[in-house]
Amino acid sequence: MTTELITGIRELTTQADDRARRHDAALVIEAGRILWIGPAARAPAAGLRTDVGGRALLPGWVDTHTHLVFAGDRAAEFEARMAGQAYAAGGINTTVAATRAATEEQLVATAARLRGEAAAQGTTFLETKTGYGLDLASETRSARAAASVADVVTFLGAHIVPPGIGRRDYLDLVTGSMLAAVAPHVQFIDAFCEVGAFDVEETREVLLAGRAAGLGLRVHGNQLGFSGGVRLAVELGAASVDHCNHLESADVDALAASDTVATLLPACDLSTRQPFPPARRLLDAGAHIALATNCNPGTSYTTSMPFCVATAVLQMGLTVEEAVWAATRGAARAVGREQGVDAVGSLRVGGRADLQVLDAPSVAHLAYRPGVPLTWGVWRQGVRVGRGSQPLPA
Repeated sequence: MTTELITGIRELTTQADDRARRHDAALVIEAGRILWIGPAARAPAAGLRTDVGGRALLPGWVDTHTHLVFAGDRAAEFEARMAGQAYAAGGINTTVAATRAATEEQLVATAARLRGEAAAQGTTFLETKTGYGLDLASETRSARAAASVADVVTFLGAHIVPPGIGRRDYLDLVTGSMLAAVAPHVQFIDAFCEVGAFDVEETREVLLAGRAAGLGLRVHGNQLGFSGGVRLAVELGAASVDHCNHLESADVDALAASDTVATLLPACDLSTRQPFPPARRLLDAGAHIALATNCNPGTSYTTSMPFCVATAVLQMGLTVEEAVWAATRGAARAVGREQGVDAVGSLRVGGRADLQVLDAPSVAHLAYRPGVPLTWGVWRQGVRVGRGSQPLPA
């Protein structure tokens, strides 16, 4: 069995419990796992040696909020928003129509292309959602397509109520036959708890149906206003509540006292011109946070976790260390993969060898040089999948 020694690491960020950055380090990979971590001077022999030439090495990004299964384009909507038109939940219908008209093969191809884009920028673990089909056949196709591309799939039938069906009838569909059809392909259920989408009680109904079907819970909450989604997520023990732009003191306190992760989506906030979530306030209160791209065609058409990390540092008051943690180990917590044999978002002996090397001596360069492509190499489960900006397989 071939072992690979990666040496020449100027700065190693493992995201171990002490959050320390090691210098002049090395690690050994075998069979997709990390076999050894330590000082370069004490590195054991290995069948393959890769010298990264004084660069920084850290865990691969864990992107826990994407919407990769879709068809069509919403560039015109983006331009209108940049010209002053307010964002509203109903714009999703444009993507719904295009997605329903697409074949499953087309949906897989788009999602796989975007997954490859993300991998080229250091993302080694990725969640995606359904939610642009919104009828039984299209949501089922979307769930299969998502499962063929992503590491974790979330059922988001409760995205909005689509045209042509009554609200009560649609909720019955989402919690009944649609849920049953997608359940074999998904691990979580989600709902858009927001004005123009679903209120707190409707969201509760959807989430409880998902829990009864054995799925984990997630919530889109408090993006456009004080929707009640955050406190509902905490009440139900959801793994995460995502967006969190508008928080009252009681929301912050509830998150800080819970295990629910507040997943923040800074690229989306730039695109929709929403206020950024109070990231500094959440961390200072003791809440768990994650960063994710929210890649989707309407409000955050980016696969770049480095862009989100840089924005969190430059615009949201996080330190580089806090932002990198939120995009790796903090994000792993949001999908229940922080601990155990299948943990992601950290580098530890016996753990998955999901890692990236930056063309820079320190993770500080992610924010110090915003917008510069710094991904030098990516390993997923111990296999090197590409270098720099070259396309990578899903």
